[in-house]
Amino acid sequence: MSQYQAPLNDINFNLFDVWQLDQYWQQQSELQDVIEADTAKAILDEAAKICEQQLAPFSHIADAVGAQLKDGKVTLPEHYYTAYASLSEGGWTGLSGDPDYGGMGMPKALSMMVDEMLCSADIAFSLYPGLTAGACVALLQHADEITKNQYLPKLYSGEWSGTMCLTEAHAGSDLGIMRTSARPATDDSYQISGSKIFITAGEHDLTSNIVHLVLAKLPDAPAGSKGISLFLVPKFLLNEQGEPVTRNGVTVGSIEHKMGINGSATCVLNFDNATGYLIGEPHRGLACMFTMMNYERLSMGSQGLGAAERAYQNALSYAKDRLQGRTTTKDPNKADAIIGHADVRRMLLNIKALNEAGRTFATWVASLLDKAKYDNCQLSAQRANLLTPITKAFMTDRGLEACVAAQQVFGGHGYIKEWGMEQLVRDVRIAQIYEGTNGIQAADFMLRKVAVDHGAVLKALLSDISIEITSAPNNTSVALQRAISGLIQHTDIVLQTDLKVMSQNACDYLDAVAYVLYGYMWYRNVKALDSNKHSADFINAKQQCAHWYCHKVLPRVEGLLATIAGDGAALFALEDVQF
Repeated sequence: MSQYQAPLNDINFNLFDVWQLDQYWQQQSELQDVIEADTAKAILDEAAKICEQQLAPFSHIADAVGAQLKDGKVTLPEHYYTAYASLSEGGWTGLSGDPDYGGMGMPKALSMMVDEMLCSADIAFSLYPGLTAGACVALLQHADEITKNQYLPKLYSGEWSGTMCLTEAHAGSDLGIMRTSARPATDDSYQISGSKIFITAGEHDLTSNIVHLVLAKLPDAPAGSKGISLFLVPKFLLNEQGEPVTRNGVTVGSIEHKMGINGSATCVLNFDNATGYLIGEPHRGLACMFTMMNYERLSMGSQGLGAAERAYQNALSYAKDRLQGRTTTKDPNKADAIIGHADVRRMLLNIKALNEAGRTFATWVASLLDKAKYDNCQLSAQRANLLTPITKAFMTDRGLEACVAAQQVFGGHGYIKEWGMEQLVRDVRIAQIYEGTNGIQAADFMLRKVAVDHGAVLKALLSDISIEITSAPNNTSVALQRAISGLIQHTDIVLQTDLKVMSQNACDYLDAVAYVLYGYMWYRNVKALDSNKHSADFINAKQQCAHWYCHKVLPRVEGLLATIAGDGAALFALEDVQF
C-alpha cells in the first residue's frame, strides 16, 4: 500500500518565497483581510491532515470497491462519506468561492495547492469537489442573480454537488453534432431530452442534490457549435423554500467500468423531459461551459502533479530500503540500497526535477488568474490563457511518465497491486484524455493561442523572461537563455508554415515551450533560495536539481526543435489504406 505525506515545505516555498504571494495578497483590498501567510499555512496544514489521514490510506479500498449502481442508485466507498463531510464542514468545498454567496474567497493560488494534495490522496475522490467548484465558476460568471442565490450557497457549502454534461455517444470533441434537445415549457423553464455519457460524479449519494450543467440545442438553433445552449438541470427540483423535493427527469443508465479512478462514478445520464433552466444567452452555451472547462483543465494539471508526487515519495522510500546489488560494498554477503544505482537515481531525479518545476508552474499560472481577477490585469489574463493548455497537457503527460518511472524503480513489486504503484499509473492515465485530449490541447495551443496572434503573447513572455535572467543571472541562466533563443527562432519558422504542418508539430511544439518554461521555474527556485530562511540541505537539493534539469532535461528542447524542423511530408503522403 502506497503512503503519502503532503509536501508542505515545498508548497510554502513556492507560495511565499518563489512568488511571494503573501505580499501580493496584502496589497489587494479583497484579500488583505481574508488571507495572509499564517492563515494560508494553517489552511494547508488542515487540508493536509484530511488528505493524509482520511483519504490516502484508503485509496486502495476505493479502487477495489469502486462506485456501485443498484436499483438506479449509486453508492460510493464508505470512507468517502466521512471524508466529504470533513471537507464540507471545514469549508473546503467553497475554498475559492465568492464570499457574497457563502464561499471563503481564497485566492486560486492557494486552492490549487489543496487540489494537488487531494489528487495525491485520491484522484477519484478529488473529482467530486472539483467538478462542483468548476460548476460554481460557470454559474458565478453566467447565471442570473436569482439562480446564483438559489444554487451557489448550497454548492459552496458542499450540501449539493455539480457536474458538467457535454459528451454524447456520437459527439465527443465535435460537440456541434450533439442531439440533446431543449424545448421551451409554458413557464421560464425548458424540457431537456437526450443522453450524455462519461459524466463524472453524475449520480451518487454524497450530497442531497446534484446540479447538472447540460449542453443542449433549442428548436431554432443554428447548425454546429454555434447552436449550443447551456442549461441547469437539478437532480431534484426546488420548492418555494429552495429545498430539493421533487425528483427531476434525470436517471442514471449505467456507470462505466474503467481502467482507473474507480471511486469516481462515471455515468451515462438520461434526460427525459427533465426540467432545466437556461444559463446565459441562447446559443452561447459552449462559451459558458468553457468557463468551467478551463477551470477543470487546470485541475487536470493538479492530477498529473498529485499522482507524480505520491509516486515519487513511494519510489524514493522503496529505493532507500530495498537492498539489491553492490554499489559500494565489496562484501559478497551484503547488498546496498538500490538508490545507490545510477539508473535508479536518474529516474528519481528526473521525477523530482519535473515535479518541483511543475509545482512552481502551477502556482505561477494560478497567481496569474488571481491577478487577472483582482487587478483586472489583461496581461495576466492573456498569459494564463496561453498557459492553460500547457498546464493540462504537459503536466498530465509528465505525470503519467513519472508514475511509470516510479513503478519501474520498484521492479517486479511495482506490478503488484499491494504496493499501490500500478493504481497510480491507472488513475492518472485518464488525465491525458478527459477535458479535451492532450492532442486537442496541443492543437489549441499551436493554432488558437500562438498562431492566432503570430506568437505575440508568447514572444512577449519569453522576452520578459530573457530580460529577467540576464539582469539577475544564476546557474540556470546560460542553458535557459540558449533554449529561449532556439525556441523563438523555431517559432518564427513554424508560424510561416501552413495549417497541416502546424497541426502535425503541435504536440512537439507545446512540449518544447513547456520545457523552456519549466527551466524558468528552476531559475525562479534558485533565485528564491535564502540561507537565512532555508536549510543547507534544502538549498543544496534545489541547486543540484536545477543543475540536473538544465543539463539533462532541458536539452530535450533541442531534439524537439529538430523534430519540428524535420520534413514531415510523409504524414499526408501516406494514403489512409496504406497505414
